[in-house]
Amino acid sequence: MRLRLLRIELHYASGMVLHTAKSGAVPHLAELRLVAEQSGEVVALGASRTNINYLTGQTQDALEAEILSACIALDWGVSWDSIAAQMDSRLSAISAPARMLFEMAAADGAAREAGMPLHQWLGSGLPEIRSTPTNQTLFWTDEATMLARAGAYAARGFLDLKLRIGIAHFAEDLRRLELLRGMLPPAATLSVDANGTWSAANVGQRIKSLMPFRLAYLEQPLPAEDWTALTALPIMLDESLAGPADIARLIETRVAPLAHLKLAKLGGLDRLCAAARGLADAGIGVMVGQMNEGAVSTLAAAHAAIALAVPWRELYGADGLANEPARPVLRYTDGALQIPTGPGLGLSIHPSHGKLIWEQSI
Repeated sequence: MRLRLLRIELHYASGMVLHTAKSGAVPHLAELRLVAEQSGEVVALGASRTNINYLTGQTQDALEAEILSACIALDWGVSWDSIAAQMDSRLSAISAPARMLFEMAAADGAAREAGMPLHQWLGSGLPEIRSTPTNQTLFWTDEATMLARAGAYAARGFLDLKLRIGIAHFAEDLRRLELLRGMLPPAATLSVDANGTWSAANVGQRIKSLMPFRLAYLEQPLPAEDWTALTALPIMLDESLAGPADIARLIETRVAPLAHLKLAKLGGLDRLCAAARGLADAGIGVMVGQMNEGAVSTLAAAHAAIALAVPWRELYGADGLANEPARPVLRYTDGALQIPTGPGLGLSIHPSHGKLIWEQSI
């Protein structure tokens, strides 16, 4: 088996720039990809986006160095289904985005060996699934571009839209919601994500101002450390849920009815699935999402969402990437991500795109 660790840089064909109140402007996605091949065929894939210091506080260089160190430290002669346990015993302090890459590759490899789609290996009990619905997000940009993108999403059947707010004055956020409600069909669903930019002093009045827009939910209005219970709108926590301890706290306190889970925050499919099931048992709704990532991580999140049957799915990250090397190319049509057929993630080809930073044969 040949193992390669690749550094790649992904760009959106439309020139779209990720821009939220939390991230600032992010012009591209930087990723590390772990590619395992046997006799020239892909047998496992793992990935982690590395330019997410606005989420983790960990620099891109530090995360890449951590992943490279783990590649060298792990014993790759063991079975795929024992990689996670080995990692947790040998590298117990590894960060969530780094662990995510290895656990994802191990899960993909084990599912391929079992000859089943990843969601089945994760316990879905479902036959092969060809598509899964997803929302789309409207990043911060000028109003004309925002409306054009919203219209283009609606024309493609994507009617579940999330608007990024908290960057300009709140009056501008309200104006944008009015424009969107005026142009979108009645069936469209709107939500907003403030990325923790509001305060205890203004949150009550702002929630009252949002009520006429019939939002599906309000995501992370207060800073991550503020766990104030808010009841006037369905509140979804995101940045507040930075790891398993925060999941346990939400289950105990139930301060919000909705939770946004991501592989990069929890460190792998195993931990994300455990968190989602615990939250569901506590009556808390779950969204499985991603960090605007390439095909590998996006599909991993999609298979987890299918396996967990979660009501909310945020899987738009790979839509419109101009230079994604994994094949087959992901398709987004009719409001859904089309799932490649085949075992594991369903990605059968991954050329040596980008920069090779580690290689090993066993």
